[in-house]
Amino acid sequence: MEIYYKGMLAGTLKEIHRTQYVFRYDDIYFNDSNKPAISLTLPKNQQEYSSPYLFPVFFNMLSEGVNRTLQCTHLRIDEDDHFGLLAATAQYDTIGALTVKPMVDG
Repeated sequence: MEIYYKGMLAGTLKEIHRTQYVFRYDDIYFNDSNKPAISLTLPKNQQEYSSPYLFPVFFNMLSEGVNRTLQCTHLRIDEDDHFGLLAATAQYDTIGALTVKPMVDG
């Protein structure tokens, strides 16, 4: 999925499988020194990051508790499918500067 910072394409997030996630800064965003890192845990001193779990900056965009249960039930998403829930719920009206959108095949 594409990751936007204040409406600008900042990078992509991919789930290789439930134990491997990759975030990669977009080339243009990464090479623009005026653009900030999207998170303190994903500084722009490297272009690509890999993790065995969903990066905290994205995991923290997910709802918790009863709201999460209701969302998962309504959207028919497994409560342990953090990536799927992020894709389904973080496209609009997120708290903070980040939004996610499905990848556009080009």
